[in-house]
Amino acid sequence: MGHISRGGTVAAGIAALVVPLTVVGLGATPAAAAAACTAGVGPKQKQVEKFLGRPVDGKQSTADCTAIRSFQAKHGITPTAGYAGPVTWGVMDLMNQQKAAGKNPNKAGKCPTNKGRIACVDLTRQLSWIQDGKKLAYGPVPVRTGRKGYATRTGLKKVYWRNKDHVSTIYNVPMPYSQFFDGGQAFHSVNLSMWNPPGSHGCVNMTTKDAKKYWSMLKTGTAVYVYGRKSGT
Repeated sequence: MGHISRGGTVAAGIAALVVPLTVVGLGATPAAAAAACTAGVGPKQKQVEKFLGRPVDGKQSTADCTAIRSFQAKHGITPTAGYAGPVTWGVMDLMNQQKAAGKNPNKAGKCPTNKGRIACVDLTRQLSWIQDGKKLAYGPVPVRTGRKGYATRTGLKKVYWRNKDHVSTIYNVPMPYSQFFDGGQAFHSVNLSMWNPPGSHGCVNMTTKDAKKYWSMLKTGTAVYVYGRKSGT
């Protein structure tokens, strides 16, 4: 987020600012990387093995460890030790929930269908989509919302200010395709995995592709509905 100056009114905002984490073993040879993979059996070993398409035996092999480390590095999960712990499994479980949403993310009817075009944000599943009444117009897409202490606020809101090339005045970091809907909380793109824990400082982070699409489909005054609760907040 960043302070927003609009007609003399200044609103405090928070943008996601998590520096991508260093990948363990980056630049090492495959043999060296495998040899360094010494993590033992984790409490979520079988679940993680199944998710990664590994043999589900509950026993940590070098190949299992390497596959888990690769997943952790890709999504900024630390430590990238190849350990099948609750944080790694939590990301995988969330991915499973998102996949299960398919093309009917509003099956439970929690996002209003009487507001015309509306951008929905489900904090529980970390999903967002745009709908026109009951018709799905775009998505659903994975998003990255506020972490503990900086939760993305719930409720019915409206896009009130847009800035394609916004820069946070707090962190001096770019917030491309910013569309603000609650104080300093906005949709905007980031160069991070959408599953990078622990989350943003309140904004709804998106991939560049999705942020561009939201920019083209939303406008000032478009309704936004945020509901649910992100795990750990």
